[in-house]
Amino acid sequence: MAKYTHFILFFLIILFCNVNAQIRKTDDLYKTIMSRDSLLFSVGFNTCNIGVMENILSDRLEFYHDKDGISDKKKFMADFKNGLCKAPEKYQAKRVLMDKSTEIYPMFQGGKLYAVIQNGDHQFYEKENSRPEKRVGSAKFTNFWMVENGSWKLAKSLSFDHQEISTRQESLFENDQAIENWLKDIKIPTLGLGIIDRGALREVKVFGDIKKGITAPYNTCFNVASLTKPVTAVVALRLVSLGKWKLDEPLDLYWTDPDIANDPRRKKLTTRIILTHQTGFPNWRWMNPDKKLSFQFDPGTKYQYSGEGFEYLRKALEKKFGKSLDQLAGELVFKPLKMNDTNYIWDQNTDETRVAIGYNKEGNPYPIEKNKTANAADDLHTTIEDYGNFMVSVMKSKDLSPEVFREMIGKQVKTKENKYFGLGFEIYDLGNGDYALSHGGADLGTRCIAFVLPRSGKGIIIFTNTDDGYKAYEKLIVHYLGEQGRKIAEIENR
Repeated sequence: MAKYTHFILFFLIILFCNVNAQIRKTDDLYKTIMSRDSLLFSVGFNTCNIGVMENILSDRLEFYHDKDGISDKKKFMADFKNGLCKAPEKYQAKRVLMDKSTEIYPMFQGGKLYAVIQNGDHQFYEKENSRPEKRVGSAKFTNFWMVENGSWKLAKSLSFDHQEISTRQESLFENDQAIENWLKDIKIPTLGLGIIDRGALREVKVFGDIKKGITAPYNTCFNVASLTKPVTAVVALRLVSLGKWKLDEPLDLYWTDPDIANDPRRKKLTTRIILTHQTGFPNWRWMNPDKKLSFQFDPGTKYQYSGEGFEYLRKALEKKFGKSLDQLAGELVFKPLKMNDTNYIWDQNTDETRVAIGYNKEGNPYPIEKNKTANAADDLHTTIEDYGNFMVSVMKSKDLSPEVFREMIGKQVKTKENKYFGLGFEIYDLGNGDYALSHGGADLGTRCIAFVLPRSGKGIIIFTNTDDGYKAYEKLIVHYLGEQGRKIAEIENR
């Protein structure tokens, strides 16, 4: 009976804890409790460290679980040792705290701090052998921390609102036929998928039909729209690394567009300004009423995505070096990386039988773009294998000097919370020094995206050939990139 009385008192404490203001994340007490949370789960639970768990739990622990009932410390540790810690050697369970869910409240008596309430949400993942990590459930929790013998101990804990992830959702990517069925459900004709792990492209798969009734080959060529831009960026950055081009040199030394010849702001245009989308140009000049190129704000003052900027850079590079962009890319990127199926232009080497036709939402095809002149911002044709190896080279800073790579991954301009543009790539700040480099592509009949995580050596390439191919992104990213993928999805969904 005494235990249930304690539970009622604990519940009343939680109910009225908002009387005291929530502790700010910058406060030392907040940081202390978060470090104890990390010790409890990241070190204790996630690695099955029995000694850490024994030490951080109060001898008076009361644990209330909405599925498994009530435990004291003895029962809790017995369940921990005989359950999770006796799992197969190559099996791993992991708890992940949902960062933004955490709330911490101080508890006072007579003006003296005696305990802290921690509320939050967490998710649970499992990994077996070499299979990708998968999320298996989520729950809410309330922890009651008290100081015992000079150290914060977990004295009481509520774990509730447990939600299991449906078997269908998590098994979706376990076999190719399941993926094929899923693609039919969401009406995506063709999906190209590249998985990067341990710093190398490990898997290349293409699902669906390249044309109606014709199975897509593994080397299907996709129009990847704005995924062209990172390639152009790397061409320029490679030249900078070689000392043949300068990031901050005015481009009007080599090229001036006639539409802005009388505007002095043209002198502010540099490669850095263009690669960070701060030119002041619209995305395309044809979007202006007069169809002419113009500045909508002073270069370098804010972010505005622009394909015109990349075309401006192309013309400057071509004037300086006396070569076309596709020639420069061939010498600096395509040939060194053996990207034999990648090209800015449609020429005699293009195998039309391997090119994925693009479709609208109703399933009607678009004409295939057959550019005879390179566009620095759009319409690159490539395969999953080629682009996957390109992204691996980016992640490893291949053929880029250390200084240029640092500039490339630097947060040059903020585009939204925890998201920035570097030089040619979007940067997702995943916390604790971790980050993702990314770019997307969207055009008529194509939705594509690529991510690499330099710290973990992971990445994913997703190509689709329909206007709403983005519907596949989140599930694939979270499944294959795990917790980092979840953080990327959270940033995008804000």
